[in-house]
Amino acid sequence: MKIWQKATDSKKEVESFTIGRDPEFDLVLAPFDVLGSMAHAHMLAKIGLLTTEENEILQKGLKEIYLEIETGKFVIEPGVEDVHSQVEFLLTERYGDVGKKLHSGRSRNDQVLVDLKLYYRAAIRGLVEASTELTDLLLELAEKHKKDLMPGYTHTQLAMPSSFGLWFGAFAEGISEDLGLLKAAFDLSNKNPLGSAAGYGSSFPLDRTLTTQLLGFADLHHNVINAQNSRGKTERTLGFAVAGMAGTLNRLADDVCLFMNQHFGFIKFPDELTTGSSIMPHKKNPDVFELIRAKTNQIQAVPNTIALLLTNSTTGYHRDLQLLKEEIFPAIDSLQSCLEMTTFMLKSIQIKSDILKDSFYKHVFSVEVVNDLVLEGMPFRDAYKKVGLDIEKDDFNPDQSQLKHSHEGSIGNLNLSEIKGKLDSAILAFQFDKIDEAFNKLID
Repeated sequence: MKIWQKATDSKKEVESFTIGRDPEFDLVLAPFDVLGSMAHAHMLAKIGLLTTEENEILQKGLKEIYLEIETGKFVIEPGVEDVHSQVEFLLTERYGDVGKKLHSGRSRNDQVLVDLKLYYRAAIRGLVEASTELTDLLLELAEKHKKDLMPGYTHTQLAMPSSFGLWFGAFAEGISEDLGLLKAAFDLSNKNPLGSAAGYGSSFPLDRTLTTQLLGFADLHHNVINAQNSRGKTERTLGFAVAGMAGTLNRLADDVCLFMNQHFGFIKFPDELTTGSSIMPHKKNPDVFELIRAKTNQIQAVPNTIALLLTNSTTGYHRDLQLLKEEIFPAIDSLQSCLEMTTFMLKSIQIKSDILKDSFYKHVFSVEVVNDLVLEGMPFRDAYKKVGLDIEKDDFNPDQSQLKHSHEGSIGNLNLSEIKGKLDSAILAFQFDKIDEAFNKLID
């Protein structure tokens, strides 16, 4: 029997099909389900649906369950439909009928919405923290290698001088922009849906502002229909955010695979961070970055899948929404691991110095020579033509040791402190400390 059933069980085929992978995801949501219930119980006591003593009993029981979850002792027993049911059954089993009162004023619809939003907030925080560690390292590497020149490419062809400092710094600033997308997803996750019930509110005099404060939400979804409609919208926005950051990591991983190729030989890693071949003893394969490249491509497909799952959905809850977890939960976990592994690997990256001193790369200095001629007074088109003809005649011998780039964001002026400022501002905007403060009060 399920908590919503009267006298007839579902057919086992229907039950198996409709439950799907929810049990594994419910264990992830378990601590957040308990936190949401703690806030809800406090609110029920305030409006008189629970006595002070009943609330104290429920708070005690919920804290016990929360500790069991934290220590890995919590399980969803066979035959129990979901985490919400398991928590209610445990409270009723241990403390009697007071456990049956906890569901007053809410539906499983807004209950799971609260769980999801609390989980997304925590998951986004994990991504932000992993991003911070990676960008700190990228800026450190950019400063360390700001004078180590390398060729830049357009159309995968030799183009102009670049540097490892410029290359590392580009990804640091790119992630600062990705954090902007993640903040948009965080803002949607940081709105309280509790009290929307099944999407049409409740006849109980619920205090939604109180639960918003207790759970550290920045705001609430005021309209109860919109609260329910935020399910899917939140995942879609988060899907775009993780895909954006995945795209940045994908390009970095692809560059690494290319630059490790012996035809380039710009970078390398210690042998223990690469893999070998079963028949070719010389091989040092970039398997980690190849997998990061593949995983981030998988992540970039998630927004499209989510959009298709939401197609043709009318206002209100639909069971289709259950499948969103199968897309967004693994995508978050995968991006987290890709961020962490990228940081782990880049801590050991080895850079080749003096790449551009090789005459093979002399043509990347063509624009430098054109610009020098213009500075001497020659019209740009004439300078461009002269250098082009010199290259065709193999009479082009530039100075490959001097560069005069000085404007903002160029080789000679990386603006690393400005990029660091962007990153610090982006991270500070999340205001995670306010969530910590609310949770500490709730749990204590």
